[in-house]
Amino acid sequence: MTTDHLTTTFAALADPTRRAILARLSLGEASVTELGEPFSLTQPAISKHLKVLERAGLITRGREAQWRPCKLAGSPLKDAADWLEPFRRFWEQRLDRLDAHLKTLQSKGDKP
Repeated sequence: MTTDHLTTTFAALADPTRRAILARLSLGEASVTELGEPFSLTQPAISKHLKVLERAGLITRGREAQWRPCKLAGSPLKDAADWLEPFRRFWEQRLDRLDAHLKTLQSKGDKP
């Protein structure tokens, strides 16, 4: 069974630890050790999270001597954002209608 890219992306984003790792990488590249520091997880557990992110194409890992920097890869996130965009517009339109309705109610309440 093949899995589409959005499914893989959203599955990787489903975990709060992986989302926190991506948030850290949005500030710049970091080593595996640096990425694991804020968590009370073992190094193998952090590595498993990084493998999930790497398989989803959300990060890339390099090698510079003993340092293995991880970098954020934005393309899958853009694909997810593009997929979510119609839903954002849907909710904005609903909230705009609610705002208009509340203003109508308030203006009716101001009149004696």
